[in-house]
Order: sequence, then structure tokens, then C-alpha cells
Amino acid sequence: MRFVASVEIMPKEGIADPQGQTIERALPSLGFPAIREVRVGKRIELIVDAVDAAAAEASLSAACTRFLANPVIEDFAVRLAAQPEGAGTGLEGAGPA
Repeated sequence: MRFVASVEIMPKEGIADPQGQTIERALPSLGFPAIREVRVGKRIELIVDAVDAAAAEASLSAACTRFLANPVIEDFAVRLAAQPEGAGTGLEGAGPA
């Protein structure tokens, strides 16, 4: 089976987030005083071929632990959706902004 997956990676609680802090300090001067507790992470979208959802999730979790995330300072969450036969990847237009 083919799965469309996304992995969200965020700094662990208690880990400094200099990007989030910089954004949070700038927001009031840009007219957004009510926004606070900003944290910046990353999202990775990909396609996984696996026999079932459990195998796809196990493969992605291993990839995150070994390469995509730094498990010492980052948490990650994996989301999967089965890709219907003949459908596009679901990642079209997901290139650099």
C-alpha cells in the first residue's frame, strides 16, 4: 500500500526556541499583541510504501528517530492517510514557498 504521510517536529517542552522567541517579540510591534507562546517547528510531507499502516508508521518513526528529528531536543508526530489507487501524491504544489 501507499501512504501519504506528514511528520510534525517541534522542540520539546523546556527546550529554548530562539526562532519562536524572535517571532513572539516582533508580533506586538506588527499589530498582534494578543499572540503569545510562539513555538517554531517543521513539517515534512512524504510518501511511504508499506504493507499496512502499522509498518508505515514504524518505518517513519525509525526514520524520525535516526535522521529526521533530534530525539534529544525534539518531539515528533506522524500522521498517515492511505492513498487511493490512481490518485496523485497529495503533495502537488508542496514545493518551496
